[in-house]
Amino acid sequence: MSIEPDKNEGENMETTSRPGSLSDIAAQHAEKKPGSQALGVGLEARGIHAWFGQKHALADVSLDFWSGTVTALIGPSGCGKSTFLRTLNRMHEFIPGAAMAGEVLLNGEDIYSPGVDVTKIRLKVGMVFQKPNPFPSMTIAENVLAGLKLAQLKVENKDDLLEECLERAGLWSEVKDRLNTHGGALSGGQQQRLCIARALAVRPQVLLMDEPCSALDPGSTLRIEETISHLSSSVTIIIVTHNMQQAARVSDYTAFFLSDGGPGQMIEVGSTNEIFSRPKDQRTENYVTGRFG
Repeated sequence: MSIEPDKNEGENMETTSRPGSLSDIAAQHAEKKPGSQALGVGLEARGIHAWFGQKHALADVSLDFWSGTVTALIGPSGCGKSTFLRTLNRMHEFIPGAAMAGEVLLNGEDIYSPGVDVTKIRLKVGMVFQKPNPFPSMTIAENVLAGLKLAQLKVENKDDLLEECLERAGLWSEVKDRLNTHGGALSGGQQQRLCIARALAVRPQVLLMDEPCSALDPGSTLRIEETISHLSSSVTIIIVTHNMQQAARVSDYTAFFLSDGGPGQMIEVGSTNEIFSRPKDQRTENYVTGRFG
């Protein structure tokens, strides 16, 4: 990432990383106001702490994720963004020695309450990982419908659902004539959109995305971003990204995380345009302008 030039180097010199340029990108899509969506709050995190054994990895993070919006989580590597993401659908507890404290409310109910069906939570809060992970032995069609089978969910017309999910993931026109081809035969970008289609088949309320474009070429990244924009009207999306321009392009809200040598913390959250044009914390400005990270 380019570093913002000193003012004495010339008034007309510009870089792609200055706050104004990123805010210009963010301002190109209409800002969604909290509470303006019909479904209200989709997901709420309250006082989240996370540990790996004795290591305190994340401290006291509280965030609201409003229905029908995209929230980007940004910050240097190791500041707890992905850890926080995994607490939102109880994947953090898969890691040996991991622990957490706090509340995650979905539709007003704490997903960590005793007796909560974890499988049902993960159907409502889906996950798309950094590396595309279609089931290699399954066809494209079988991959999309795999979640239904695992969750023992029944649908009236699987063909209609298959087309709908592939269409919403921006993949239908590319694969409609080869649905019986194995998923592993697709390109990396197509495989990632196939994973998005698979997540959509179980009708999630929230979709978590952990650096979904980090292994993709620019063309595939653009298609994933178009898919995110298309889905955001009906699904709450939370995306971890190291790409500042991507955050500016796709998100309505941005949260900046930093560790500063201790556990990761959320330094600042606001509309994406505000974070990239007039951040309140100097550390946020330093990060989004490329002065560190």
